[in-house]
Amino acid sequence: MKESGRKQGALSPCAACKLLRRRCALDCVFAPYFPADEPHKFSCVHKVFGASNVNKMLQELPEHQRSDAVSSMVYEANARVRDPVYGCVGAISCLQQQVDVLQTQLAQAQAEVVHMRMRQFSSTRDDNPASASMNSASPSTSRQQFMTNSQTKSLFSMDMVVDHANNMGESLWSC
Repeated sequence: MKESGRKQGALSPCAACKLLRRRCALDCVFAPYFPADEPHKFSCVHKVFGASNVNKMLQELPEHQRSDAVSSMVYEANARVRDPVYGCVGAISCLQQQVDVLQTQLAQAQAEVVHMRMRQFSSTRDDNPASASMNSASPSTSRQQFMTNSQTKSLFSMDMVVDHANNMGESLWSC
């Protein structure tokens, strides 16, 4: 039953010490966050931030915040490796564009549902004999209902849905 080298006494260097080719001390600040079986994790962080900067950042933080800081550094480093110019901002911008497109599609679908309900409501009202007798009873009532129907149709037409994706023009960051 073999556990990690640190717990059994036989010191296996962490990924950071292995990459830096140094001996991994018992109080190594990198060891809890960069295990030996995940060398790519430290490799990216080292490439973007540098080992001494990561060491300084971890030393300045209380221990309960270091894990979150390392996760954040790993995410930013991976994003920087994929997109050297924008990094995380490029990923966030891409996701924001997707949210905008989905919100536009949702607005269009909701407008279409309202339009279909209004059409269904007007067709059921036209099929109803009680409303037909009301329409023939008074010309002014018929005119009011006609005005209401035509106003409703123009109010909920699909032409009123704004396509934000087309109005925004070309974005600075493309996905």
